[in-house]
Amino acid sequence: MAEGRATAKVSSESALEQRLQQAQAFKEEGNHCYKEGRFRDAVSRYHWALLQVKGLDPSVPSPLQEFGAERPAITPEQEIALHGTQCDCYNNLAACLLQMEPVNYNRVKEYSLKVLERQPANTKALYRAGVAFYHLRDYDRAHQYLTAATNKQPKDANVKRYLQLTETQLSNYHQKEKQLYRGMFG
Repeated sequence: MAEGRATAKVSSESALEQRLQQAQAFKEEGNHCYKEGRFRDAVSRYHWALLQVKGLDPSVPSPLQEFGAERPAITPEQEIALHGTQCDCYNNLAACLLQMEPVNYNRVKEYSLKVLERQPANTKALYRAGVAFYHLRDYDRAHQYLTAATNKQPKDANVKRYLQLTETQLSNYHQKEKQLYRGMFG
C-alpha cells in the first residue's frame, strides 16, 4: 500500500514538472508570436501557459480541496518558476492588449496589477498600469504608477510622455475644481 502511494507521489511530482515545462513552452511560443506582431496568437499562448499552471499555486485555495483532492507538493524552486511564469504571462498579456485595437484598458489594468501583487517594482507593469489608469481616467492612480515607473526608468520616453499627459489632466482637473469653488463661494 505504501509503495502505491510512493509511486503516485512520484508521478504527481513529474506531472507537476511537466505542467511547469509545458507552461514555459507556451510562454516562449507567445513571446515568438509577439515578436512577429501576431498579438492574438501570443494572447492565446499566454492563456494556455496560465491554464497549465492553474491550480498549482499553493497560495491560492483550490475548490477541489474541499472534496479531499490533494494538490501536488511543490518545491520552493518550482514555486519560484511558477510565479515567474505567471508574472511573465500576465505582463506579456498586458503588452499584447496594448497593441490590439480596440484596447481593453480594464484587462491591461487587471493583468498589470496581478504582476504588481508579486513584483511591486516591475517597471513594465508599473508603466502599463499607469497607461491603463490614464485611459480609464483615473489620473491619480495613473500618476502614482507612472511616477513609480519614472523613478525606476527616468530616461524612458514613453513613461515620461504618459506622466506628462497625466499631469496635464490632473492640472486641468484642479483648475476646473478651483473655478467651480470660486463660482460656489465667490
